[in-house]
Amino acid sequence: MKFAIIGGGLVGLATALKLLRTLPSARVTLLEKEAAFGRHQSTHNSGVLHAGLYYRPGSLKARMAIEGIREMTAFCRDHGVKHEICGKVVVATRPEEIPRLEALQQRGQANGLAGLRWLNPGELQEREPHTAGLAALLVPQEGIVDYGAVVDKLVELNRLEGGELHASARVLSCVRRERGWLITHAAGELEADFIINCAGLHCDRVSQLAGEERRTRIVPFRGEYYELRPERRHLVRHLIYPVPDPQFPFLGVHFTRMIRGGVEAGPNAVLAMAREGYTKTKLVPGDLLDALTFGGLWRFLGKHRRMCWQEFRQSLSKRLFCSALQRLVPAITEDDLIPGVAGVRAQAMTPEGELVQDFDLIERADALHVLNAPSPAATASLAIGGEIAKRVALVTAAGETRCRTHDENHGGECRA
Repeated sequence: MKFAIIGGGLVGLATALKLLRTLPSARVTLLEKEAAFGRHQSTHNSGVLHAGLYYRPGSLKARMAIEGIREMTAFCRDHGVKHEICGKVVVATRPEEIPRLEALQQRGQANGLAGLRWLNPGELQEREPHTAGLAALLVPQEGIVDYGAVVDKLVELNRLEGGELHASARVLSCVRRERGWLITHAAGELEADFIINCAGLHCDRVSQLAGEERRTRIVPFRGEYYELRPERRHLVRHLIYPVPDPQFPFLGVHFTRMIRGGVEAGPNAVLAMAREGYTKTKLVPGDLLDALTFGGLWRFLGKHRRMCWQEFRQSLSKRLFCSALQRLVPAITEDDLIPGVAGVRAQAMTPEGELVQDFDLIERADALHVLNAPSPAATASLAIGGEIAKRVALVTAAGETRCRTHDENHGGECRA
């Protein structure tokens, strides 16, 4: 059976590898629009190994995060990819955050996280002397990793195990035929029995090419970072995160140690004018028009006016960005911050203006679409790939059973 995977980021590469291992007779071809693999969300991120603290117990995101960090850590260990389990502290800086931190601890325990520990102010000071907090939650399983090296290793393993990987192969059309698909891409044409859409920032558009209604839409939010000057990196020992605000749809600014050295501070969350808009000035008219003509975005902005205005102001003002960081580390000053990189989050949004909270996999008889896979998808990519391979194996096995039954009862070619 011939499979076409669209999108060569971590999720697409992991899916290809798991499919090759789950269905040894499968022919797997992966199409990536860029000249190299993993050039967007997979490497434009903070490099954190997320343990599954925040996600609703029983959700796909929680399960994939728990399985994913174990599998990703083992993968890095087995293949010599640089990583470090450095731990994270989630810090309550205001009295009203204490009950939310307690609820977060309960959620983490329900998700099966090991070693969670409540820290009083003195214990927090021992671990993070420059952090101000009324209490904190230690998450010892979290860490940091070189996701670029993970991408490179997955490319290598896919090719060793028989996968065909094509870069500079932007998909232009997906035509469903009487049996299977004809895919036209920038480098030619491809026939496939089954499509797997792992296109990340463009997954909704690819699903539309394959005949799906584009009900939810990817709305790109840029996350901007600063870095700490080398002489001020000692202010941060772990990963330092705030307690999530239930009125705020993102985590808020935090501090992240980087695997190649250095400390990042951020990100904020501002609407990008391009789906790959890593700078404030990058504008792709079609991307911006796509967002602005989506009623869900305007409903989202209406629900979160104050937050959106605050994030926009912080994007333009280093002083305000620094002020947000000082809630966690009061000693930080504007002079300590130098411009860093940015990422764009492929966040699916409903027409009602709600962010899709869980990973969203849509299954068809001849296709599977990954329509929402923001953080922690990098951490969970191997687990997501395994989940997709398992689901696809079941769907294709059911299709083959229907065909055999048709042939036995009626003769002729089955069109299931």
